[in-house]
Amino acid sequence: MKILVASPIDSDALDQLRTRHDVVVAFGAPEEELRRLAVDREAIVFRSGVSISSEVLAAATDLRLLVRAGSGLDNLDLEQVRRRGIELRRVPGPGAQAVAELTFGLMLSLARGITLGDRLLHQGHWAKSELVGYNLTGKTLGIVGLGSIGSRVAALGSAWGMRPVGCVHTPSPTRAAEFAAKGIELTDLDNVLAAADFLTIHVPLGAETRGMIGAAELSRVKPGAFLVNVARGGVVDEAALLHELRPGGRIRGAGLDVHVNEGEGKVSPLAGLPNVVLTPHIGAATVDAQREIGQEVVAIVDGTGPTREGSVMGQAAAERA
Repeated sequence: MKILVASPIDSDALDQLRTRHDVVVAFGAPEEELRRLAVDREAIVFRSGVSISSEVLAAATDLRLLVRAGSGLDNLDLEQVRRRGIELRRVPGPGAQAVAELTFGLMLSLARGITLGDRLLHQGHWAKSELVGYNLTGKTLGIVGLGSIGSRVAALGSAWGMRPVGCVHTPSPTRAAEFAAKGIELTDLDNVLAAADFLTIHVPLGAETRGMIGAAELSRVKPGAFLVNVARGGVVDEAALLHELRPGGRIRGAGLDVHVNEGEGKVSPLAGLPNVVLTPHIGAATVDAQREIGQEVVAIVDGTGPTREGSVMGQAAAERA
């Protein structure tokens, strides 16, 4: 198979693909180069950070398989994929666990002032008496989106002695009962916002979710709550969040792994605040997760992977959970 690998994947997986297929690598390539390289490709493997635009897809006239080495689909022209009947496969599982674990890393850093304390101590300042800490145990964990990542966050929260409450795109009594059996209370967004001591965001970026957590929603958050966004930058209105993070605002602190503007040289508008922790979209970027994702990518390309999770429409709907 003729494959374009448009994003970095595990090196062992890439070596395996090269031994059995015609592989072209284009990490960080501009769109013009991607269009040129895609012309005769039958498969494209990609992650976040690269746009598989309508122009790239149009150039790939022989394309029959797209492999998203992860879960999000906001960097792909889904309409053209559906129209042309191109098979789309995602590998959400391994990255979901890594993102869920990072969620707790950000929560702990915010709750205990770990990042701020580290920064001050590097400057020679012993800030022990200045840092205020909070336990996670006993707190309400509000989860916006109980899909593959959000559900893992809820399970981890239960293990920490937290009370997980969450909302989904398509609630139903059946789903409420399924979540209740796992110790998760299913409610609506307004109740999640009002109840959460720690509010975590786990929905994909799309027309329905862009700006989903804006000024109106933040005005309903419990005063003193912490917010963590590991979904996509555009889901949270950064200007509104900045307002609520300043003295007198409702948000005690925020941890963001995703940002409206990402990449080298981009500075978040939240960067100057001491109650904010920022990471460069590293949610799924663990050695363990990428190794497992790489092996699943190889299995999919070789035709030995698990049965596909459903149609493109079905997979997109699952992401909205």
